Amino acid sequence: MNNPTIRVGIAGVSGYTGKEALSLLLKHPFVRVSYVAANHTQGPIGQIYPEFLYRTTLVCRKFSVADAVKHCDVAFLALPHTESMAVAGKLLKAGVKVIDLSADYRLKNAKVYTQWYGKKHQDARNLANAVYGLPELFKVKIKKAGFIANPGCYPTAAILGLAPLLSTRQDVVSMVIDAKSGVSGAGRKAAVELLQAEVSENFKAYKVLSHQHSPEINQVLSLLSGKVVQAHFVAHLLPINRGILNTMYVQLAKGISLGQVHALYEKFYKVEPFVRVHPLHSQPEVKNVAHTNFCDIGLAVSPDKKMVVVTSAIDNLVKGAAGQAVQNMNLMCGLNETEGLL
Repeated sequence: MNNPTIRVGIAGVSGYTGKEALSLLLKHPFVRVSYVAANHTQGPIGQIYPEFLYRTTLVCRKFSVADAVKHCDVAFLALPHTESMAVAGKLLKAGVKVIDLSADYRLKNAKVYTQWYGKKHQDARNLANAVYGLPELFKVKIKKAGFIANPGCYPTAAILGLAPLLSTRQDVVSMVIDAKSGVSGAGRKAAVELLQAEVSENFKAYKVLSHQHSPEINQVLSLLSGKVVQAHFVAHLLPINRGILNTMYVQLAKGISLGQVHALYEKFYKVEPFVRVHPLHSQPEVKNVAHTNFCDIGLAVSPDKKMVVVTSAIDNLVKGAAGQAVQNMNLMCGLNETEGLL
């Protein structure tokens, strides 16, 4: 079967996520990147990012809804939080499929969004239309969708690590998510705390129990569990450029053996091409998922069989952002979800 060429645009191409999306899409066999934009960076892409020199003649311009509609079948919105909601609805109304990589449409409650992101939602009516784009859990809905809320990087690693337990066990007593991310997770911006001299040879926790990704994680875990659950989430900054490693402690009321929990995870992700459940007594490492769309998962169980420790590793810019967006686009457009990602 001949697959049609999909015209794809990227708004926010000057950020780390936008750049990663461009790198992936330029190699995609069924995509033509037809439009790139950024509000504060203009010019030939090969000058903005010399690594793209001679790979593309694209010119980055200030974002325009009219230009995006004219040139795109699918638009990737790699914009800062609180900016996508001003343009997503206009693109959708014009018939463009939208994949939003910000947090603007992930939370279904507009009041909760305002509480955590500090701005009233400008497009609350489209919150119900946005499909949460975690393919391993919501593939059927994604295939029918025209609008995707691409998950955050921390939530992707956490939810994929916890989903098999939360969807099958009703005896979860508590969950602690000890999450660690590389510096690129903070975005491409000038900030003292992100300078090389501040990050190198250092390791710290931040936004302890108050990170904006907490409600996103709890929203999806509650959906999987069928009841309201509350994970305790603590983020840390690693002195590396990219990658996330989550260590998650799940206390159960009833026991489960390591063999049982491993079999549960292998069955749950048996047909998922981008989740790799490690063999028994093996743990994932950030370096093994860097520059890939994989999520690697490791498992351990305490001697009393009531504490399950789940480790998950992803590349925050790929499976945690741009790669997952490409995976979603593939599903939306009737392609194999692995196109351009393996």
